[in-house]
Order: sequence, then structure tokens, then C-alpha cells
Amino acid sequence: MGAARVKRPISQENGGLHSTSSSQSSSGGEQKCQRRRNRFVGKDGRCNVTFVNMSERSQRYLTDLFTTCVDIRWRWMFVVFSLSFLLSWLLFGFTFWLIASTHGDLAPPAIGAPEPCFLQVNSFMAAFLFSLETQTSIGYGFRSVTEACPLAVLAVVLQCIVGCIIDAFIIGAVMAKIAKPKKRNETLVFSENAVVALRDGKLCMMWRVGNLRKSHLVEAHVRAQLLKPRVTPEGEYLPLDHVDINVGFDNGTDRIFLVSPVTIVHEINEDSPLYEMSRRELEQESDFEIVVILEGMVEATAMTTQCRSSYLSHEILWGHRFEPVLFEKKNYYQVDYSYFHRTYEIPSTPTCSAKDLAEQKYILTARTSFCYENEVALMSHSDLDLPKVSHSTIAAVRLPDRNPTRRSDCIVIRLKACRSFMFFSLFGN
Repeated sequence: MGAARVKRPISQENGGLHSTSSSQSSSGGEQKCQRRRNRFVGKDGRCNVTFVNMSERSQRYLTDLFTTCVDIRWRWMFVVFSLSFLLSWLLFGFTFWLIASTHGDLAPPAIGAPEPCFLQVNSFMAAFLFSLETQTSIGYGFRSVTEACPLAVLAVVLQCIVGCIIDAFIIGAVMAKIAKPKKRNETLVFSENAVVALRDGKLCMMWRVGNLRKSHLVEAHVRAQLLKPRVTPEGEYLPLDHVDINVGFDNGTDRIFLVSPVTIVHEINEDSPLYEMSRRELEQESDFEIVVILEGMVEATAMTTQCRSSYLSHEILWGHRFEPVLFEKKNYYQVDYSYFHRTYEIPSTPTCSAKDLAEQKYILTARTSFCYENEVALMSHSDLDLPKVSHSTIAAVRLPDRNPTRRSDCIVIRLKACRSFMFFSLFGN
């Protein structure tokens, strides 16, 4: 959150942006087909980055052995787990066999022979079994160490210490691997598309985040960055320039209460890198990527988790809004995730850039004076048989179910007080 925002509007002159085909184009003209850029961050949050030509990579990884064991796959963790015990058993088994051989314990017993260092250890296999029984505390009671050899006693003590260290290391690595919040990301979702529409009279880019678990994400906050190539005034080419996108960290609205899905809003103002981008430029643009990040602490473990996703230009829908997912029932609120990714088009959305809109180069129609809830109700006006409503009337409207397989739910939306001439200007025809 501490990165400073840089005012770098996207334009045709900044960064050498190229045109591409768009699935949401409204111009209907010919579109130039161009290869879309590779994602830097995938929709699943994985970074599309490969490291090559790293000097002393193995040595550096082995230096931080614990983190390496936590990060590796479970199959390799099982290999490390097995080899650590097997090698320690073999090492101390060989030590016990060497001590017994030096003391003469491997020779056939004879009358008057000195007391052996180990009882019933007369071969390497017997020494290996004694090592295994000692470290795992099996204690069959058949083989044991005697007081005749202090060196043998010292070896047994060392094996007990080494065995405890290995147990602590393996248990710690396994527990840390199990408790990793990485899988928590599977229950944190981003909307498939971002949208651009008016919010409170200002052009905003919005996307939606949701938590599929009932357990909360503590201290949840979001941030976003725009990634694109750029050429500096000195002629230096930056293949991936990072520009922060303000999602409210100036006033604290970047911190969210993620109990139900939340729509993240980026106001496209003069500090936004999208300030000079219009709908046409967005649909022709292909050389930028918006990376969105959700961070928070897992309630059960207090470990920090991070969920990532990204949006390319063709995944940003201009003139759309998200359909409601939160519905009020009798004694509770219900979240319907079948509507989580759905959007609907707002024809009244300005197609100009936020800069032109701020300079009043685009005249807003009367429809934009309606509140968001009214616009949801009115978007399907052609399918509804609405009664004539005066300025003081409050009506309950039942929207048609967009999904025929879904149970018939009644979405009740209150039409707030609107002037009569405004209503008839919309429905007069």
C-alpha cells in the first residue's frame, strides 16, 4: 500500500499501445486482429514468470532449507521425510557397527572375552536394526548398549538428539505446509470481468470480490496496479511498467468487510491512468493489464493470505454494471452466487473518456438522474407491464427471472420519488 501513485494516463502517445480485436465492440466496423499480450498474472492468481540463468540457485535454496521444504510439492516433501530418517538410521547403524567391530564384538564369543559394547549386535544388519530401534524408541528389549564402551554410549546419546532435531524439523515443516493459507484462495473469487459505468455521477471502473466461506477474512483490503510497456522521455523501454490504481486507500475505502460480495470501485479521475481512455480506445487497446489483489488474515490461523487476478482490455466491459447478488429475506440476507459474474448493459453510459466528461464535452441524459436501484428495475421495461406512477407513488416491481432453471425469486425494488415529467420522458413512447 506504500507505493506512490504516478499520474500516467494511457494514451496512444504513451507506451506505444497497439490495437486489437474486441468482443464488446459497438462500432461494427472492421477490427484489426492482433495477438493479445501474455498475462503477467493469471485468472487463478499464478504469476506467469519463469526464472532462468540464476547463479548458485541450488546453494541458495539449500541455505534456506526450511522455506524450501515448505514450498516444495508434497511428493518431494515425502522424499525428504523418508530420506532424512533413512540416512540417519544408516549413519548411526554404520557408527555402531564400526564401534562394535573395533571393540571385537563381531567375533564369535569366547570364554574370558571382554564385555561387548552392544548386546546381540554381531553384524551390520543388527547394527542397523539397533539404530532404528534407538531413534524410533521401539525398544524390543533384545539389543542394547552396555557400560563397557563410553564411545558407544555417546553415540546413542547423539542419535537421540539428532532424532529429536529431525522430528522437530519435519513436524514443523509439515504443519507449516498444512497451515499455509494458499488453499484459502480457492474460496476467494473475483468477477470474470471488470466494468466501467457511472457511479455517483462519476465514471468508475468496478470489479467484484467474494468470500465463499462463512469464516471472515480479517483486515481485508484490496489494491490494484496497471501493467503496460512504456518508453521514458529518455528513450528507455520499460517492458512492464507498474502504475498504482487508487481504490480508496486515501480515505480508507480499500479496507472491506467481506461477508457478502463487495464491488470495488476505482474512480477514474485526473489521477487515474485511465483518465484519457474512452470506450473506443479501450476496445482497440490490447497492451495493458490490470492486476487486482486481495489481502487479509485467515481467521482460523491469523496467517496472511493474498488472492490475485487480472483483467485484460477485452475483459473490461464499458457501459455495464453487475447484477445484484444480495437479497433480503424474512429474517436474513441471502447471497446468490449464480449472479456473481453477471452484468447488464447501461446504454446511457457515456462513451467518452473521463477527461472529456469532466470538461463537459458529453451531455448526460435524464436517465442518469435515476438511482441505481431504479435503473435495475427499468432495464427490463420492455418486458414489464408497469402501471402509471406519479411522483409520490412507491411501486413494487417484480423483475422477470433471467435464468429459467433458477427458482422464481421476487426482487422487490422501491422506485424512489421521481418527478412526473421525468417518468413520462422515459416511458412516453
